[in-house]
Amino acid sequence: MNPQPLKNIIEAALLAAGHPLSIDLLLTLFFDGEQPSRDGIRAALDELRNDCAQRGIELKEVSSGYRFQVKQELAPWVSRLWEERPARYSRALLETLALIAYRQPITRAEIENIRGVAVSTNIIKTLQEREWIRVVAHREVPGRPALYGTTRQFLDAFDLKSLNDLPPLADILDLEELPVPAPFGEEQAPGSGEPIIAGVTDTVAEAANDTPGDVQEQQEQKADDAHQKETPFPG
Repeated sequence: MNPQPLKNIIEAALLAAGHPLSIDLLLTLFFDGEQPSRDGIRAALDELRNDCAQRGIELKEVSSGYRFQVKQELAPWVSRLWEERPARYSRALLETLALIAYRQPITRAEIENIRGVAVSTNIIKTLQEREWIRVVAHREVPGRPALYGTTRQFLDAFDLKSLNDLPPLADILDLEELPVPAPFGEEQAPGSGEPIIAGVTDTVAEAANDTPGDVQEQQEQKADDAHQKETPFPG
């Protein structure tokens, strides 16, 4: 197949799909007799990427494949097309997500041990409903607690091709050397309850807060606070 028609077909497919398309999926667009090579598709994708250099969109490769998206610097204007205000996720949720991303597979109790406070059921439920985390296994100890890990949708949402694209955790914050705050319910000095992985959280906070959703910070934080009052500090 000639390069120009191939490029046009791929461009049209990416615009119409509404989700990332892998090279394998792009190959399914063609009958056997006309199917281009993988190298041909990659070459067409490279041309499309170059074509976007002076445009308001870009061709981005994420975990699930390739997609067109608005360039980040134009988001403040484009976002005005939607009247609904994007959800603002609580710091507790972002800390939990950051720990799962960097420490997976990890149990809820391990997250609570690092954060020094309980993780509300609402936070885990929200992350699962967003399809950013999933249960990948169960630890073979009494109770068989769930082990959580991130998903391909998480990578897509944060413009990551793989977990290797996350900034090295050691360059942001060393969790092992951080003091764990005193258990809630005990006397604490002002400010001692500040998030202990703030540096990690800030790495994902901007992208998460720009992601549309239906979870409001106030409701989520209220549920988190209520859970902390009634849940004993993990042993």
